Amino acid sequence: MEIIDLAWWKLALVAVLVLALAGVSLMTRLGIAKSLLIAATRTVIQLALIGLVLEALFASSEFYWIALLALVMLLVAGREVMARQQRRLKGFWSFGIGTGAMFVSSFTVTVLTLTVVIGPEPWYAPQYAIPLLGMMLGNTMTGVALSLDRLNESVWSQRAVIENRLMLGETWREALEDIRRHAMRSGMMPAINAMAAAGIVSLPGMMTGQILAGSPPAVAVKYQILVMLTITVGTGFGTLMAVSWGGRRLFDERERLRLDRLVSTGGR
Repeated sequence: MEIIDLAWWKLALVAVLVLALAGVSLMTRLGIAKSLLIAATRTVIQLALIGLVLEALFASSEFYWIALLALVMLLVAGREVMARQQRRLKGFWSFGIGTGAMFVSSFTVTVLTLTVVIGPEPWYAPQYAIPLLGMMLGNTMTGVALSLDRLNESVWSQRAVIENRLMLGETWREALEDIRRHAMRSGMMPAINAMAAAGIVSLPGMMTGQILAGSPPAVAVKYQILVMLTITVGTGFGTLMAVSWGGRRLFDERERLRLDRLVSTGGR
């Protein structure tokens, strides 16, 4: 099946619709016009640049270039996790916990999927490794950010309850049990909802892209099932580790609640 290429001027026609939406938001005073235009501009620039990078990467297929790009993706995802928290840990911990959780979960699941399930030759073939890792990191980033934000905010708002439970002799794990559970649920719900609605409410992006590129629907469905299951696994383990590490950091070695290790970034 022939793949229909899109000229840049055709994409510009679609961009006009974004400008129209920004104009409507200005007239209705929604306050999102600036954010909408900045986000749209970033999307075009970032995707155009990554397209050039991927073309060069696919041409060379050298492991060290693939590893470098994977590292950059991880560091950017870690920065986004940190930026999305209204209350976050001070110092390097805010960046390190989210980044570490994503590294262990996303990279482990991605390598396992590439080597055991898909089996390209070599196993780090960029046309498989980079898209799979990108989808894994993107979704795990959302789960980790949501879970850490919920954890820190809940600890701050329920600090009196936590300290009372500590005074009654509970360990920090017991005092934080309900909050940790709700935080992990918050991080997992987007992935669970996406799986529940896939194929009925929505056609997922990877499946749609493969079909548009000419792949048989049956093959596209198999890859989409694989991606959604692995994303859920990566997100689940990532949120579990992030909440566990983040919760431990909120207490010292004597199991005292250390709210001084939190800093507000949202003016609250």
